[in-house]
Amino acid sequence: MIVKQSGIFSRRVKKLHPAEKQALDAAIKLVIKEPAIGELKIGDLAGVQVYKYKFKSQQNLIAYRFVEKKSELTLLALGSHENFYRDLKKQ
Repeated sequence: MIVKQSGIFSRRVKKLHPAEKQALDAAIKLVIKEPAIGELKIGDLAGVQVYKYKFKSQQNLIAYRFVEKKSELTLLALGSHENFYRDLKKQ
């Protein structure tokens, strides 16, 4: 499987603390193992899936797009729920 990162995703990852990166890595491994684990969005965000995970007590979201024909996973966005979907629509 090919895994790609958008520019926004990679910039957000750079700002994380090491413990947060470990939690993110574990969540990404789950998504890679089972791409259908995320919730499929409709409307403006059709084709995008969102997986929710917790770090300590804060819920974080990973937006990604999976193309089964190419076996390609593109990580689009990362963040907390506040303004997450608004920012994702702007991409």
